[in-house]
Amino acid sequence: MKKTFIAALMLSTTTLAFADSDHDAPTLESKEQRLGYSVGSMFGGRMGQDFTDLDLETFIKGFKDAYAGKQLSMTEEEIEASIQAFQQEKIAEAQREQEKLAAEAAEKNASWFAELDKTDGVMKTESGLMYKAITTSEGKSPIETDTVKVNYEGSLVDGTVFDSSYERGEPISFPLNQVIPGWTEGLQLMTVGSKYELYIPADLAYGPGGTGPIPPNSPLKFVVELLDIETAATEEEPMEDEEAAK
Repeated sequence: MKKTFIAALMLSTTTLAFADSDHDAPTLESKEQRLGYSVGSMFGGRMGQDFTDLDLETFIKGFKDAYAGKQLSMTEEEIEASIQAFQQEKIAEAQREQEKLAAEAAEKNASWFAELDKTDGVMKTESGLMYKAITTSEGKSPIETDTVKVNYEGSLVDGTVFDSSYERGEPISFPLNQVIPGWTEGLQLMTVGSKYELYIPADLAYGPGGTGPIPPNSPLKFVVELLDIETAATEEEPMEDEEAAK
């Protein structure tokens, strides 16, 4: 039990907690006293974060009994069941909070798309992707297997920019079939030289997992300029060239 306790302390990263003002300040003269207070304050700081409703009186009794190797007032099975019940309760609370946040986000996102649907020039595809042409051109449109070169800026519903090739001062090239579905579909609507705004639902973006600075279930807005299609020549093209050269 002592080894388990020390191991838990080694794994925890906590701040020191102050002594309870209802008790007399302890004497901290010997190295044992100072070590005892240091370890106790570290453990107390962690316990205060994870167990806000902990009964301190029974905690101290359980700690003293286990530390002294006395017969415990609960069996190992009862202790394990008590801790598991606490953990399950906390998991349920976290799930309820997550569901609440998801519902609030869904409502906010729905309002965003509803406003976009009323905006002049905004179009919608069968998948739910919405887009608006800022500038158009007579260039060629890419297909799903093409590699494209673009400049872009991505932002969240609240306007927070999470990525921008404009800020980096350098466009990016990528295979169109290796990005989020909203990009794969949206770029095929564009022509080289055009600039669009893409409004991408979460299920066509990063979905419930999110990624990096993008929270779960986030619809995204992208401003995209299609600069070029960098598709490599197919195997048939060199053969035709060889035949023409004969």
